[in-house]
Amino acid sequence: MTSHTVHESSNGAARVRTWDQQLLSQTFVELADHLVADFDLMDFLCLLTDRCVGMLGVSAAGVLIADRNGELRVMATSSEQARLLELFQLQNDEGPCLDSFRTGTLISVPDVTTEIHRWPHFTAHARHSGFAAVQAIPMRLRNETVGALNLFHTDAGPFDPAGTLIAQALADIATISLLQQRTTHRNTILAEQLQTALSNRILIERAKGKLAERLHIDTEQAFSALRAYARAHNRRLSDLARTFVDGTEPLNGLIVRPPATDLPTHLSPPAPADRGAGASPPGYHRLVN
Repeated sequence: MTSHTVHESSNGAARVRTWDQQLLSQTFVELADHLVADFDLMDFLCLLTDRCVGMLGVSAAGVLIADRNGELRVMATSSEQARLLELFQLQNDEGPCLDSFRTGTLISVPDVTTEIHRWPHFTAHARHSGFAAVQAIPMRLRNETVGALNLFHTDAGPFDPAGTLIAQALADIATISLLQQRTTHRNTILAEQLQTALSNRILIERAKGKLAERLHIDTEQAFSALRAYARAHNRRLSDLARTFVDGTEPLNGLIVRPPATDLPTHLSPPAPADRGAGASPPGYHRLVN
């Protein structure tokens, strides 16, 4: 197995990261497997952000996609902090992710505090959210830019060139997949899919809120629990959210992991051990209706 190693630290040195070639191949194959006739944009983009965090070692990732009017929308994020920061950029019309989309160029910011004059509101909010570095990668094919893939680090420091190439390749796959969907009906297909994805995003947000309120957990835990349940039952996340919101899906046996308060934001707590039917490890919630 071939790997590529770089070094990582928060004092200005390059970031330590080993690129597992087998993991890279599996990731690209997994993304390609989602490009089927029954293409679900939300599932694909959620998978993209998850793989960026797991493979690139970033703290969080997000995807902004332009709608039919050319307005950017938050379509997928790996964490609640990243979602709120992406929304903040859109609401204030300021930040590296917007600039990357508008210029079609890669923007790397190893330390957001050095760009306070360029993006004063974004810089302050990013630091408040716990992020110290950001990299915005345009989702572009030739002269057409459809969005931006955004990577966030909690520690300041330069971005590894090899990691940037991998991130750009992931963004390119996402771009090609989006553009491919409208080759037959160029003026309608992508717009319809994006509108459906936006509607599904609202449903998912409602389901997160309903579950969080019911179990007295935070929305990030609720989102993770819904995604895990959907995957375990081979369901689309949007379909599951719709049935849970309208009350036809009780989510029997749903497991909620405790918050990873002592772990870096790009890590997750270990999966709960099998303790027999009806039992949950300490700190875990099981929803049984």
